[in-house]
Amino acid sequence: MSITITVLYPNTPDSRFDVDYFVNTHIPLVKEHWGDKCLTTVKMLKGAGTADPGTPAPYQVITVLGFESLQAFRAAAKESGAAVIGDIANFTDVKPIVQINDNLN
Repeated sequence: MSITITVLYPNTPDSRFDVDYFVNTHIPLVKEHWGDKCLTTVKMLKGAGTADPGTPAPYQVITVLGFESLQAFRAAAKESGAAVIGDIANFTDVKPIVQINDNLN
């Protein structure tokens, strides 16, 4: 069964997030390590606000990653997760929230 993993980067005061590095270096790194193994989709979302005008988005960036299965993701992460996770400090100083999701459709 395919899964979706969301990686949410909280929008905290005075935090650092280099969107250019994220889009042009980190995501290609993710695709390089997992693209031919189990990664099926990548979607990047930049927080723009909330339904309450003037309220900042709770997350700076949300990444939505599709994988063939949880088992395939875990195998790929075991093999090269250190390289992907280790790169996070190069574009942000916030700790991401990672959630594994079962697909309902």
